[in-house]
Amino acid sequence: MLPPGAVAILNANDVLPTNADGTLRMMPNTDLFYLSGIEQEETVLVIFPDADDERMREMVFLRETSELIAIWEGHKLTKVQATEVSGIRSIHWSTDFPRMLHRLMCEAQSVWLNTNEHKRAVVEVESRDVRFIRDLRARYPLHDFRRLAPLLHTLRVVKDPMEVELIRHACSITKAGFERVCQFVEPGVNECEVEAEFAHEFVRRRGSFAYNPIIGAGRNSCVLHYLENDQVCRSGDVLLLDVAASYANYNSDLTRTIPINGRFTRRQRQVYDAVLRVLRASTAGLTPGKLWSQWQAEAEDLVAQECVGLGLLKPKDLKVKVSDPSKKPVKKWFMHGNGHPIGLDVHDLGHMSQPFAPGWVMTVEPAIYIPEENLAVRLENDVLITENGPVDLMADIPIEADEIEALMK
Repeated sequence: MLPPGAVAILNANDVLPTNADGTLRMMPNTDLFYLSGIEQEETVLVIFPDADDERMREMVFLRETSELIAIWEGHKLTKVQATEVSGIRSIHWSTDFPRMLHRLMCEAQSVWLNTNEHKRAVVEVESRDVRFIRDLRARYPLHDFRRLAPLLHTLRVVKDPMEVELIRHACSITKAGFERVCQFVEPGVNECEVEAEFAHEFVRRRGSFAYNPIIGAGRNSCVLHYLENDQVCRSGDVLLLDVAASYANYNSDLTRTIPINGRFTRRQRQVYDAVLRVLRASTAGLTPGKLWSQWQAEAEDLVAQECVGLGLLKPKDLKVKVSDPSKKPVKKWFMHGNGHPIGLDVHDLGHMSQPFAPGWVMTVEPAIYIPEENLAVRLENDVLITENGPVDLMADIPIEADEIEALMK
């Protein structure tokens, strides 16, 4: 994908500070990991297919370890281990990077640099990549600098079979956590205790939370990104569980809504079955060639029809024409996207203006929120798009209302 004479340079993420001398756990840069398999801090990856010296066509620069680092921080990659992980033979210590970078820049015709270009990202903290870009542009102002992110969006959205298997494994860990929770939940337990049950099952299976878990009982189920998870679960309410596992940096994303006392009320069951019908139809609608915007509009139309049957909308509301899609009457009850790509990031990279293609893995997550009734139902599965139809990677996780009640019983 790179033109002749192009060099691409990617940096690891920073180890972020908290307070005093604290730091957050290292989060791998998913682009760097995707291309190299390396997760270690202070790593630099260089890809220069047309370099005159073939040893400089693929290079990794690593933080050199020491006895002191090994005692305080643990094991770091050796050069041999970095080659075993990445397949890249030219491994150097990071102290060699400035000297070798100048040689690369003198030879390169264009320089491709990476930034986080996710449309929903709120970028307030400078990344290592951004600092590197600023420094490089100051030192080499006459070079042709270009964006690497669009190429990575194109590459990463299509999952190869190994990636799909890792997502499947994350889904299997999620299934174990969900089934454990269904047998644990009863009136009187706290949302935080439910979170602890998920954590127990995920960690013992070598997984982790793919994102901050959303565990909302009653009214809390209506808060899209509810994170407090500290309220008592009461009989007669539903419990919305947007909780899933990550494994080997690949993520799953699951939402289920369960009755706290083990039995849906008549009204809860009506809303639940309505959302489930939309999920089934939206899953079937994940076909190659369809645009996300078309798929989203189809889901909103389906939810709107269900809302008429539930008494939330009137038939005339289905005929309302609006120039702004965010003003549709159905948006009061279903205000978010129907799904997104998933992989190394939960909201994974992908050009959402391009049509779906085989190899995409998408979440499907319709919902209906009724705050006036302290009731929300959201259901979510992860689905692989193929030429032969969608493949639900969570098909074995209970989702029918009768299945949920039987599992809780």
